[in-house]
Amino acid sequence: MPRGDKSKYTDKQERKADHIAEGYEQRGVSDKEAERRAWATVNKESGGGNKSGSGRGKPDTHVSAKKGGRKGGNASAERSAADRSASAKKAAATRKRNAEHAAHL
Repeated sequence: MPRGDKSKYTDKQERKADHIAEGYEQRGVSDKEAERRAWATVNKESGGGNKSGSGRGKPDTHVSAKKGGRKGGNASAERSAADRSASAKKAAATRKRNAEHAAHL
C-alpha cells in the first residue's frame, strides 16, 4: 500500500477527516494543509486505518478533541480577574453595538 493511500480507512474515519478539514478551511488554512492536519488528527485519535477485518478495529480516543478545551481553559485561568472582567465588558459592548446596527438595517 503506497503512502497516503486511504483505502484502509473506514467510512466513519473518512467522514471525520472531511469534517475536520472543513473546520480548518473555514479558519483560512489552505486545502492541502487542512487535509494533512485532518488525517493527522484522525490517525492520532483512531490509531490509523481500521478496515482490517471484523472486530479488529480500535476504539477512538478523542484525545485531540479534548485538548482544545484544556488549552482554552488554561489560557483563561492564567489571566487576572480584572483582565477577564475587562474582556467581558468589551464583548458586551460589542454585542450591544452589533445589535443596534442590525436593528437599523
